Order: sequence, then structure tokens, then C-alpha cells
Amino acid sequence: MRLRQLRKEKGISQLKLAMDLGMNQNSISRYETGERQADYETLIKFSDYFGVSIDYLLERTDNPEMNK
Repeated sequence: MRLRQLRKEKGISQLKLAMDLGMNQNSISRYETGERQADYETLIKFSDYFGVSIDYLLERTDNPEMNK
């Protein structure tokens, strides 16, 4: 998942992302390392937060734009 890349591009820490999304920093770390897979609700949160499509997060496309 491109989570780490997006977070670093925005210049935010795992802790800030976790706090903004009402999550635990340990969970963010596990998502970034692939130790844990995000469920639909979490993918939607990440997608909305970074303004990218879920397919982009999951590396199914290189186009970050969301279809509306």
C-alpha cells in the first residue's frame, strides 16, 4: 500500500495521521509495513484523507484521481 509514501509526501508523522483518523499509531505502522491489511472502512478513511482513489492506495493504478 502507498500509505507511507503519501504520508511522507504530506510531511506528517504516523502519530499525526493516527490522531487525525482516530486510530492507533501502531495500526498505522502495521498498515505501512504490510503486517496488517486495511478493511473497507479504513481504506475509505485513508482515501478521503489523502484525496486519492482506493485503487491508488492499493497500487492497482498509478492514477491517484478519484472517480466521482
